[in-house]
Amino acid sequence: MSPAAHREHSRPAAGHRLETRGIEPVPDAERTGRPRGLFATWAAANITVLLLTVGASLSVTYGLNFWQALAAGLAAPVLAFGLVGLIGIAGKRGGAPGMALSRAVFGQRGNLLPGALIWVARWGWETINAVTGAYALLAVLDILFEVRRTTALTVLALVLFVLATFVISGTGIRAVQRCTTWATALFAAFSLLVLVRLVAATDWAEVFGRPAGSTAALITGVGLVAAGGISWAPTSPDFTRYLPRTASSAALVRHTVGGAAVVVLPLVLMGDVMGTDTPRLASAADPVSFLGEILPLWLAVPYLLTALAGMVLINAMSMYSAGFTAQTLGFRVPRPWAVLLNAVISLALGSVLMLAATSFLGSFIAFLSLLAVAFSAWAGVFGVDMLRRTSYDPAALLDTGPTSAYWYRGGFSPAAVTAWAVGLATGLLFLRSDWFTGPFATGNPVGAYGLGWAATITVSGLLYALLPKPSAPALEI
Repeated sequence: MSPAAHREHSRPAAGHRLETRGIEPVPDAERTGRPRGLFATWAAANITVLLLTVGASLSVTYGLNFWQALAAGLAAPVLAFGLVGLIGIAGKRGGAPGMALSRAVFGQRGNLLPGALIWVARWGWETINAVTGAYALLAVLDILFEVRRTTALTVLALVLFVLATFVISGTGIRAVQRCTTWATALFAAFSLLVLVRLVAATDWAEVFGRPAGSTAALITGVGLVAAGGISWAPTSPDFTRYLPRTASSAALVRHTVGGAAVVVLPLVLMGDVMGTDTPRLASAADPVSFLGEILPLWLAVPYLLTALAGMVLINAMSMYSAGFTAQTLGFRVPRPWAVLLNAVISLALGSVLMLAATSFLGSFIAFLSLLAVAFSAWAGVFGVDMLRRTSYDPAALLDTGPTSAYWYRGGFSPAAVTAWAVGLATGLLFLRSDWFTGPFATGNPVGAYGLGWAATITVSGLLYALLPKPSAPALEI
C-alpha cells in the first residue's frame, strides 16, 4: 500500500473525539502526551482477577511465605514492565504503533510472520477475556437481582461486554486514557475494601508463620508473575507514539513500571493472603465467580464490578492495538473498522465457547499459550534492534513495496526473521501445555523454573545481535 493510501484514513487526534489515525506516524505537532499518563494506562492493564489466583498459587502451589511473595510481587513488574517500558521508547522515536515500527526490523514482508501470530494470539485472548467478563456480569446480576442465567441472557452479557470494549477502543487513545484513569481509581477503592476485610478476617500468625520456600520456587514465582506482562511488549509503542521525541525515556520507563507495580503487588499479596484460608483459589477454573461466591455481599459486589471494569479495559487496550496489527497485515480499512473486525471475531468465538463448546475452553487456552511464545521471540529481536536504531523513516514504514528502504532482501530482513524463528523454536522446546510439551520442559533449570519466555527472549536477542544485518536507510527522520 502506498503512503498516500494510508494517509487517506489519517486525521489528527487532537480536537477530535474519534481517533481515525491508523499506523502512519504521528506528526510532531500532535505529540502532546506526557510520560506520566502511562501510569494509569499500565495500572489498568493489570487489573485482572487472575493475579489473585497467581498470588494464591505462590503459597499453595509453590510454598512461598509472605515475604517471598512480596519479593516476587516487586521483582516481576520491574522485570516485565521494565522491558515493556524500554520497548515503548521506540514509540516516541518513530511515532507509530509497535507492529508498524516492526517493519523496519523484519522487513515489509518478514513482519507478516510475527505479526500474524501475535494478531491471532491477541484476538484469541480477547475472546477468553470477553467470555470471562460476560460471566462476571452474569454473576453480578445473580447476586444483586437473583437473575438466573439463560441462553438469551448469556448472549446479551457477551454482546454488552464486547460492545463496551469496542466503544472504548474504537473511539481511540483519548477514550482509553480517560477510562484507564477511572479504572485505576476504582481499583484503589476496591483495594481499601479488601484491606479492611483481610485485616479483620485473616489469621496473621498463620500467614507470617509459613516456612520459606526454596530459591528455585521463588524464581519460578517471579517468572510466573512476570510472564503475563511480557505479552504487552509489542503493543507498548502504541501508547507512547503521542509523546514528544524529547520526552524523558527514563520517565517513560519509570511510569510504565510504577503503574504496573502499584496494581500487581497488591493483587499478588491479596491472593497470597487469601490462599491461606481459601487454598482452592489457586486452582479455581473460574476465579471471578468463585470469589464472588465466597466473599461477603458488601465486598463481592464491588469486587465483581472492579473485575468487570478491569477486564473491559484490558480488552479495550488489546483490541486498540490489535486494530493496528490488522492494518500492518494488509487490511485496508480505517482504524475503527480494523478494531471492529477484532470485536466481531471475539463475539463470534465467544458465542461458540459459551454456548456450544464450553469443554473446548481449556484446549483453546492451551492453543493460545503456544502462540504466546511469539511475543517473547519478537521482543528479543525488536529490543536488540533498538540499540542500533534511534529513529525510523516514516515514508519507508508506509511504503510496502520494493521501493521501501525497509524492503531489504525480497521484503525480508534475514537476520531478524532467522533470530525470531530460532527464538520461537527455543520457546516451544521449553513450553509445557495441554497440547504440547517440549523436550526441555522438565529436567533442567529453565524448564523447572518456567522461564521458557526468558530463554526465548535471550536466544532471539543474542542471535539477532550476532547475525549480519542490512544497513538502515541513509536518511531517517
